[in-house]
Amino acid sequence: MVSVAIGVLTGIPIEQIVHGAQHGTGGMRFVRIGDAPPADDKPAAAADSKQVVVDNFSFTPGTAAVPVGATVTWTNHDDIPHNVVSPEQKFKSPVLDTDETFSHTFEAAGTYRYYCSIHPRMTGQVMVR
Repeated sequence: MVSVAIGVLTGIPIEQIVHGAQHGTGGMRFVRIGDAPPADDKPAAAADSKQVVVDNFSFTPGTAAVPVGATVTWTNHDDIPHNVVSPEQKFKSPVLDTDETFSHTFEAAGTYRYYCSIHPRMTGQVMVR
């Protein structure tokens, strides 16, 4: 007989589980998120970050608005390679294969246009305020 538990699981090192674990045993143990100790050292979501998805020969969102100091991360979900290039050479990613990412932190206000140099019709911009 197979039993299935429905819910969200998270993997945490066994050393972090106080009850019943021997230190240094290694490996992973899956527990429900409600059972996991809170991770105070990691923010749940960075307020100063933005995700851009590269898929179907486009950047989504086409215009990303972020505050000064924010980090934008592009993730290629397309099945072919793409890159992210600023015409002013402010930033340039390597060629990104499927599910690879590139991040850039914007330290000054302005509008930063970018494109895929492999497919120049793919364009986007980051507006930093």
